Amino acid sequence: MTQIIIIKNKQRQRLSKNMRRALHFVFKVGDRAKTATFYRDVLGMKVLRHEEFVEGCKATCNGPYDGKWSKTMVGFGPEDNHFVAELTYNYGVAEYQLGNDFLGLTIQSSQAVSNAKRLGWPLTQVGDSFYLTQAPGGYSFYLVDKEQPSTDPVQKVCLGVSDLPKSTHYWSKLLGMTVIEKDDDKKTVLLGFGETQCKLELQDINGTVNHGTAFGRIAFSCPRDQLPDLEALMKKENQKILTPLVSLDTPGKATVEVVILADPDGHEICFVGDEAFRQLSMVDPKGNELLDKGMADDKSNEWFAKHNRLKAAA
Repeated sequence: MTQIIIIKNKQRQRLSKNMRRALHFVFKVGDRAKTATFYRDVLGMKVLRHEEFVEGCKATCNGPYDGKWSKTMVGFGPEDNHFVAELTYNYGVAEYQLGNDFLGLTIQSSQAVSNAKRLGWPLTQVGDSFYLTQAPGGYSFYLVDKEQPSTDPVQKVCLGVSDLPKSTHYWSKLLGMTVIEKDDDKKTVLLGFGETQCKLELQDINGTVNHGTAFGRIAFSCPRDQLPDLEALMKKENQKILTPLVSLDTPGKATVEVVILADPDGHEICFVGDEAFRQLSMVDPKGNELLDKGMADDKSNEWFAKHNRLKAAA
């Protein structure tokens, strides 16, 4: 039986006061060319910005790697009001092992369904006007064959959990998300920070959550002055903090403050100060060009082939 939870006025007021919002999900990719084809040509997303880095991120944005890497933000619109994907590419790493932590991202777009069929991208119908496809690397994407909404087409991100009540408590009581819907039959809970934002769905997988080596990260923003209180709350509740509050510098752009948390199943959660992030995340009109240049300049495949070696598997 599905139980619908109606958000009351006081909850709406608290939600507005918090002003927290869903930002993006981080995917590690091993093949930028195929990945770019999927997001740009199949899904129809735009490159919002692209950056190249010579060393690892202090907040481990690219995972436990210290070498050269790149970050590409793609989405249906600006990060100010759209949930987007952050694609991190570590030079020299060709593939990552998937776990059962990330269960899928749902997008409403008949155009994406049409694009997949036209390009011959593998597509499986799993319900009425509902399709399953995969991004390079095996990440699951669910496409709703309906016209894109005027708001954000990205509807929800689904994560696997081992103890649904415990996880629901963490995300709602500690992080402040509102429970929108519970489905006892499917063992899922849908949560969100706002009605027009991308939602988070937690699904009980009846077992241990395995993050593999492709473990992702979901990011949210909140007013900068909430970050110390959030960190203090996690310490008080004996919850895991992966990266204590730290400032991240991006040359020529805003300096942002972040704290990285982990929920009871080890899902990585990034909270970033909203004010600086809005400056950092402004759309770069050269983003698409910079991504293409980064891929063209990447000679790692040729180097490994010349030396008769294979790229690493994480």
